[in-house]
Amino acid sequence: MDNYGFLSILPPVVAIILALRTKQVYISLLLGIWFAWIILNDWNFFTGTLAAIEAMVNVFKSAGNTRTIIFSALVGALLLLIQYSRGVEGFILKLNKIIQYFEKKETGYSRVIIQLLALVTGVLLFVETTISSLTVGTLFRPVFDKLKISREKLAYIADSSSAPTSILIPFNAWGAFIMGLLLMQGLESPFKLLLTSIKFNFYPILAILILFLTIAFRKDIGLMAKAEKRTKETGKLLNDGSKPMLSDTVTSLDPKEGIPAKARNMIIPLATMVFLMPIYLSYTGWNEVKEYTSFSDHLFQSISQGSGSSAVLYAVISAILVAFVLYKIQGIIKTKEMVAITLKGISELMPLALLMLFAFAIGDACKALGTGEFVAYWSKDWLSPSFLPAVVFAISSFIAFSTGTSWGTFAIMLAISIPMAQIHEAPLPLVIAATLGGGIFGDHCSPISDTSIISSMAAASDHIDHVKTQLPYALIGGCITLILYLILGFALN
Repeated sequence: MDNYGFLSILPPVVAIILALRTKQVYISLLLGIWFAWIILNDWNFFTGTLAAIEAMVNVFKSAGNTRTIIFSALVGALLLLIQYSRGVEGFILKLNKIIQYFEKKETGYSRVIIQLLALVTGVLLFVETTISSLTVGTLFRPVFDKLKISREKLAYIADSSSAPTSILIPFNAWGAFIMGLLLMQGLESPFKLLLTSIKFNFYPILAILILFLTIAFRKDIGLMAKAEKRTKETGKLLNDGSKPMLSDTVTSLDPKEGIPAKARNMIIPLATMVFLMPIYLSYTGWNEVKEYTSFSDHLFQSISQGSGSSAVLYAVISAILVAFVLYKIQGIIKTKEMVAITLKGISELMPLALLMLFAFAIGDACKALGTGEFVAYWSKDWLSPSFLPAVVFAISSFIAFSTGTSWGTFAIMLAISIPMAQIHEAPLPLVIAATLGGGIFGDHCSPISDTSIISSMAAASDHIDHVKTQLPYALIGGCITLILYLILGFALN
């Protein structure tokens, strides 16, 4: 056992407590990193501070970390280019035609179809949660208002179709970030491991399933049922005294004027990125496969052995190049504008890249301190491996609820839960899924969650009303998930 004992858990605990008290995740992670290196340098504040700075620089020594951070920044460039080309607007116009068709149908049937269409739209925009929530909210708000569907219901659909989808379809910044965290724990084939864990990631699956069933069978519960009854009977979209949050834009860049809005300007670049990810995975893993029985077997194994960080980076660069050519051919944009918009898009995603940097750095610090090993050995005598997935899910949920960030939760908890799974000899994909699912569940319940705030803003709903009406659905999914982890914990150990 190579760790700093009780001292090894202090940095992540300090980061969690500070995040709870200040709600400033960046500062909390930074102070957690600094405190860890103070401990690692025998409480020498000068050398510890310098070591903390070097530790953040050393994050870029890992090619996988660097690729992941660059990918996240370039996603911002791609999304801004799509917005400037009126691709998002064109996509919305196409959806509006479908919406108008169903508006002409009978009211009861139309209400269900429109809500399901909003759900499908959120799922299709899995590439980025903010784009998903904002598009669903701003696009469907007028028709929801016309059909007397409450703003709380729209916010619920926008929220519960964004993050759960993004973590279940990991061809995005979420997948790249998680694969980077898995690599930091010394795990081989992180993409394969992430894919294997998806079938155990019950909460996101249940969140989407509960949302679908609620819409399809028109069975609202709790405060949501009251909100729907209020809007349907009185036409009031909000409770008396509620203060709606408002947003009418998807990004900070205005679309170019004087050009037609075409859906293909959005669909082609995003489809390029998603389509090329498995191809680049296969390319990067092709020579890693030594034994195979057929071409299809070689192909499947090469995808599972490929470099996830390389694949997502190559895919987003390819998508940006395709967007450049597509928009250039149409005369939408000049080379100088392309460069300026790309740089602006990168700058807008810098907070996300900085969060990744801090997340990787605190993961490295926890690994150097042996935090995960200490917690694992400390809990080995009294915590049965059968309970580990449920316990990890509960702790991740609490941290995400308290801090309002699922990404910060992943960064702290994966560094602890993975060593615990290895030492307790618990199924690793199950424990990883419990960690990720707990982060999403806690985030869904939290009033300070950025995704929940964005969903309220896009739907023009009162934020607290959104949290309170979504909470019963989230709790149902969370309780079922906890029970499933208890059952599987005993069944697989």
